[in-house]
Parts: sequence; structure tokens; C-alpha cells
Amino acid sequence: MQQLLQQAQKMQQDLAAAQEELARTEVEGQAGGGLVRATVTGSGELRALVIDPKAVDPADTETLADLVVAAVQAANENAQALQQQALGPLAQGLGGGSGIPGLPF
Repeated sequence: MQQLLQQAQKMQQDLAAAQEELARTEVEGQAGGGLVRATVTGSGELRALVIDPKAVDPADTETLADLVVAAVQAANENAQALQQQALGPLAQGLGGGSGIPGLPF
């Protein structure tokens, strides 16, 4: 029983360390051939948004908005892939499914 508790405690520590690492790691997504670039942390927090002046047309703000949304979505998809890579093995060690609130797998 003691060994099982120690294993659970180690897995909890490993999970916390992986989540901290994700919060520090930044990934990027882009749209419009790089005209709009979004940077998010591995935990999905938007950190930066870069818009090339060529993407700005005052007469067509809808396209710019679409590019921003697409870039942020791409960055979040990259963050989710990073989460899967970092946290997936830990979740499997807890029984395969998520079982952990807030994890997308």
C-alpha cells in the first residue's frame, strides 16, 4: 500500500512539473502565409500577436479578424499537441483516460 501511495505521489509531482513546463513553453501559429502570427503558452495563454502591416486594409477589417482568429486557433492547436506530448504519458500512467479534470484527453 505504501508503494502505491509513493507511486501516486510521484506521478502527481511529475504532472505538476509537466504543467509548469507547459506554462513556460511558447508555441506559435500563423495565418495568411505568416501575415498574422500568434504566440501562446503550452497551457493555451495568448502571449503575443504580430500583424504584418500588409494585412491591414481599413476597408476590409473582416479579413484581418479572420486571420487573427485563424492564427490563434493554429497556435492553440500547437499548444494542445504539446500538451498531449507532455502530459499524455502521465495520464496513461493514471489508467489510460483522462481522469484528470481540465486535461483534453
